[in-house]
Amino acid sequence: MTQTLDAVFENGNFKPLDNGSLSFSEGQCVKLTVEMPTGTQDDLIKMATQVYDGLTEEEVNEVERLALDRSSFF
Repeated sequence: MTQTLDAVFENGNFKPLDNGSLSFSEGQCVKLTVEMPTGTQDDLIKMATQVYDGLTEEEVNEVERLALDRSSFF
């Protein structure tokens, strides 16, 4: 039997977010497959704003020049 439920990892344990959705009994052994949720749009925007962190203006210009240079695409 397979059951998917949302949980949070707290104090070294997985805690179901909805205990009413559990179809197994206390102490029963189960096999967990953990899937991390994909990033939200805010996470992606935050990562995008950090892409040039630590680079000089000259390095940023070189990265952008290379990214926009289509001569080596094929």
